[in-house]
Amino acid sequence: MSREGLNRRSFLTGGAAAIGGAALALGGRAVWDEEPVPMPAPDAVGQATEEFRGIRQAGVSTRPQAFASFVALDLRSDVDHDALVRLMRIWTDDIERLSQGRAPLADTEPELGAVPARLTVTVGYGPAVFRAAGLERLAPAWLRPLPAFTVDRLEDRWNDGDVVLQVCADDETTVAHAVRLLVKDARTFVTVRWLQRGFRSTPGSTPPGTTMRNLMGQVDGTRNPDLGVEPELVWQPDGASDALAGSTSLVVRRIAMNLDTWDELDRDGREKAVGRRLDTGAPLTGRKEHDVPDLDAVDANGLTVIAPFAHVRRARDDEHPEQRFLRRGYNYDEAPAPGELSSSGLIFATYQADVDTQFVPIQRRLDELDLLNEWTTPIGSAVFFVPGGARAGEYLGQRLLES
Repeated sequence: MSREGLNRRSFLTGGAAAIGGAALALGGRAVWDEEPVPMPAPDAVGQATEEFRGIRQAGVSTRPQAFASFVALDLRSDVDHDALVRLMRIWTDDIERLSQGRAPLADTEPELGAVPARLTVTVGYGPAVFRAAGLERLAPAWLRPLPAFTVDRLEDRWNDGDVVLQVCADDETTVAHAVRLLVKDARTFVTVRWLQRGFRSTPGSTPPGTTMRNLMGQVDGTRNPDLGVEPELVWQPDGASDALAGSTSLVVRRIAMNLDTWDELDRDGREKAVGRRLDTGAPLTGRKEHDVPDLDAVDANGLTVIAPFAHVRRARDDEHPEQRFLRRGYNYDEAPAPGELSSSGLIFATYQADVDTQFVPIQRRLDELDLLNEWTTPIGSAVFFVPGGARAGEYLGQRLLES
C-alpha cells in the first residue's frame, strides 16, 4: 500500500472501519501502575543535582528533565586542535559549576546559576570537529547526514552542525541561563547555527516512571531499552579504546505534527494508525503499556488487529533486536504561521551505539509504510558523536582529542 493510496479523507470516512474491529475500551486506565505521589516541594526540585563527572556524559541515561534546549554551533574557520582543547576546558569548568548550582567564573548573572534543577549539559561533535582536530581517522563511519527519506521535507535552518549542546533541567530559567552562558563563553570559537527548545511534563505532575506523551496525545518512548541490561545498545563498551570509551551517538530529528488534521481523525482511527490505545499506551493486542504487541493476532474478520501500516508494526522487527535505541524526545510548540492554528511537533532525540545499524533500518521501514506519515513530517536532521564523560581531572573530550 502506498502512502498516496490511502488518503486522509478516505481513511476518515470508512478506512478505519474496514481495517479491523473496534478497539476494546479500557475505561480510563492510567499509563502507570504506581499510586500517585505528592508533588515535590519547589526547593527540592530546584536544588536537585546530577553528577557531572564520570566515564559517560550525563544527560543520556539521566531521567529526562522537564525542559531542554538543543543548540547546534558551527566552528569558526580558524579553530584548530588547540582551540578545541581550550573550548572544552572552558565548557568543562562552566558545566561542572552550573550542574552543582555554582556560578561559573565569567557569569555576569550569578544569581541565575544558584538553581541547578538537575541540570545536565551533553556535548556532541559533528564531522568538522574531527577535521579541525586532525583526527579524521577516528571519526565513526556513521558520522554523516542520514540518508534521504521520502517523508523528509528538511529545512536548512534545522539541519546539521559542528557541535551540539543538549541542555536539560527541571527549570526553564536554568536552561535559558546555561545556554546563554555557554554560548557566550564560546563566541570566539563558534557561531550559533540553530536552537530548538522543548518540554515535557512538569516535575510532580505525573508519577515517576510515567512515559511522556507527545502533543498528539500518544505515549512516546515505551520501548526504550533497559540500559542496566543492554548498555551495548547505547554505549561503546568501557573496555573500548580510550578515544571511544563511554561514547555514543545522538540523532536529532525535528518532526512537525499537523495537529489540525489529526484532530479530524476519530479516536478509533488514531489508535489504529498508532497500533496502541491512547488512554493506556497498551498495544491493541494487550492491556498494559509494556505488553509485547502480538503482530500475528487477527480479528473476527481475519484481519490483523495491528494493521500493516500501524506505527508500532513498522517500528518493530523482532528478528533484529539490535534495531532499537534510546528515545529522549521533547515536545515543541511555536507561534503558528498566519492563517494556521498551530506549529507543534517533537524534537526526536535518540541515542544509539551505531546509527547505521540501529537507527537507519527503523527509519527506512517507517519511510516505506507508516500511516503516521500522513500527520508527521521531518523538517530537521542532525547526527553527532557524543564523546565519553570527563573523569576526575579531565576535560570533556580529552580522551578523544589527545588520541
